[in-house]
Amino acid sequence: MWLYLLALVGLWNLLRLLRERKVVSHLQDKYVFITGCDSGFGNLLARQLDRRGMRVLAACLTEKGAEQLRSKTSDRLETVILDVTKTESIVAATQWVKEQVGNRVLWTLGLVTNAGISIPRGPSEWLNKQDFASVLDVNLLGVIEVTVSTVPSVRKARGRVVNVASVMDQVSSFGGGYCISKCGVEAFSDSLRY
Repeated sequence: MWLYLLALVGLWNLLRLLRERKVVSHLQDKYVFITGCDSGFGNLLARQLDRRGMRVLAACLTEKGAEQLRSKTSDRLETVILDVTKTESIVAATQWVKEQVGNRVLWTLGLVTNAGISIPRGPSEWLNKQDFASVLDVNLLGVIEVTVSTVPSVRKARGRVVNVASVMDQVSSFGGGYCISKCGVEAFSDSLRY
């Protein structure tokens, strides 16, 4: 009995060691395109990946947000203005990403769709269709359009797509489009994975 337990603990430690050794090498050659970098999680992720040596292509909604991010990072980080609710803006940003990455292949590009809003929210009967539509346009349709427009480059580069959802897709604790949109992001990500 003790021998089996010792073998099980040893196997578990070996698997843990192997999993922890999986490290992405040559970060300075890797690109990641992140939306929603004006503030919050996108801003923090862009700064952390830049600090680790990755080439960050940060999409901000405003020039002020882009300037503030550039002031806190190295010159490896590049910014672009992107409104995920406007197709023209997405097309321009996608073309800009292609120009920045160039003809590099291998694992050179990742995508993190992080742009999102949570307001207006409140009891559903207090909200109108436009309140729902404005949140869904950013949080769901924006994620879909950015992902669909960049996925050919990501696939060619054998990169990864990270669509930021929320636990609120499982626990709808308030009304409005936020919980609905995050549930949609989860379903879209599942369909993309399959």
